[in-house]
Amino acid sequence: MATEQGLTKDTILTSVSGYREQGEAGATKDALEKMFERDKENLRGLGVPIETIGDRLDPDDLREARYRIPSAEYALPAEITFSPAEIAVLNLAGGVWSQGSLSADARSGLRKIRALGIPVDEPIIGYSPRISLRESSFAPLQRAIEQARVVTFPYLKPGEDAARTRRIRPLALVEYEARWHVYGIDVEAEAERTFLLARISGDVKLTREAFDPALRQGAGERGLAGLEALAARQSALLEVNPGSEAALRLQRRARPAEQGIRVPYVDVHILADELAGYGPEVRVVEPADLRAHVISRLEAALRTHGGAR
Repeated sequence: MATEQGLTKDTILTSVSGYREQGEAGATKDALEKMFERDKENLRGLGVPIETIGDRLDPDDLREARYRIPSAEYALPAEITFSPAEIAVLNLAGGVWSQGSLSADARSGLRKIRALGIPVDEPIIGYSPRISLRESSFAPLQRAIEQARVVTFPYLKPGEDAARTRRIRPLALVEYEARWHVYGIDVEAEAERTFLLARISGDVKLTREAFDPALRQGAGERGLAGLEALAARQSALLEVNPGSEAALRLQRRARPAEQGIRVPYVDVHILADELAGYGPEVRVVEPADLRAHVISRLEAALRTHGGAR
């Protein structure tokens, strides 16, 4: 960042602390160059742009290439300013997400904001909320979306004995009712599909197959709209004990009915898991398949703990 002209690799390896000490300790030039390439990738992964300036007459000849971090790309434009309160809000928003969950663009933006150096004297709230991710598939799917790469993963649907390998063009990660979904295009079906991350039963593998990044345009909104439309088409009629935990949690997303409340839902198995967890605090009136799923879960819990029907 100290030079607009950039530095050659040899200059960096002989002058930058770390490389210089390794060279003096006997490291080979080949080992230093491998370290240099790895460090470049790590910096780019953190959102730090590294520009390679080659020979204008022969751009492919990188023997005398110069490397620099362009200040215009690293810092916010001079005409953009934030008040201390706005800086506080942006820092808080960045703190909500764990570092591993931030996209490269988000990390870059947060770094630029912090680089402004504007102190925040007063906290906005007394605590900082955190968004944590239990699903290990989130990070590789996010990386695949950013790189516009096709992925494969094993997906286990309820009622199936074995997982099926899915191959999709991932377009967006969507949070709905506190659960993460990946929205994309199923390559085999050539149709848009939404998959629940909790049902991905193995590693997400990025393939070398790319897709048009323009497909990501508005994908998050389409994925969320699809989930909302599905929930609007199906609902459960429930009787809930007043003042219970079930009433507190379910009424937030329910509407009153003549016999209890109606709760919209996306997945009958997920709702059955939730309702079974409330035990006697809730009773399913309809639909019949939801009631059967809840009863089977309660019976299984009874058998597991040695109870009688």
